[in-house]
Amino acid sequence: MADFLKRLVPKRFQKKGTVIPVVRLHGPIMSGGSRFRPALNLSSIAGQLEKAFAMKDSPAVALSINSPGGSPVQSRMIYDRIRALAEEKNKRVLVFVEDVAASGGYMIAIAGDEIIADATSIVGSIGVVSGGFGFPELLKKIGVERRVYTAGENKVILDPFQPEKESDIEYLKTLQLEIHEIFIDMVKARRGSHLADDPTLFSGLFWTGRKGLELGLVDRLGGMREEIKTRYGKDARLELIGAPKGLFGRRAPGIGAFGSTDQIAAQAVAGLAETLEEKALWGRYGL
Repeated sequence: MADFLKRLVPKRFQKKGTVIPVVRLHGPIMSGGSRFRPALNLSSIAGQLEKAFAMKDSPAVALSINSPGGSPVQSRMIYDRIRALAEEKNKRVLVFVEDVAASGGYMIAIAGDEIIADATSIVGSIGVVSGGFGFPELLKKIGVERRVYTAGENKVILDPFQPEKESDIEYLKTLQLEIHEIFIDMVKARRGSHLADDPTLFSGLFWTGRKGLELGLVDRLGGMREEIKTRYGKDARLELIGAPKGLFGRRAPGIGAFGSTDQIAAQAVAGLAETLEEKALWGRYGL
């Protein structure tokens, strides 16, 4: 509809210059999300990606990434969608790293044909991490007995209310190694010819954008506005693609009135947990 209306405007009143759509991929990557903490996942970003790649006159799509990582599944799904749209619409993908593109954030970044980062940004962390808390001693102190009944000897693997078992830890590590191998293969497939021969590259370490350039994790240092104008001319313009909106101007996904008092309380508790998880993810990179 927007393209149709644009064609009705006389050419002398139309803005000149190439328009590059921009999609912001910001925040921790996780499924779900809430009113308190919208999550970065395929469901939340799919509409913006579709709209950006559908802009026929734009030769490229710019992605602004600022994410400490999170769910490897959602990271890979976003990566796959970006690459599928780029090939379908024949668009070049330019990724711009802001504060951080690490772990799952970097997995998304390699969907770009080129990665441009600020010299002081954080990139890398090509690894897999799992974390949690254990409460068995706390239960003893407050006089609570844990009762669990299962069919299947491994149904309570890694139960935070029971002491850790070496067999559970070893099993978790086998899963982590498998996901890590997939991540490494993705990085090599997308950036193999650029990567430096460095033994720490896939160790989970992270670096500044400047060091990332030396290691081949990024292609160039710089910012979005300057890069776009250098490539497409001084009249080139950036157009931020927002979330799709419904009939009355509200964002389409997750819209609805607050429910009962119990539901509001549950959402508040979920929001607090998500806030703590988000702070932990950002905190790993000193942010």
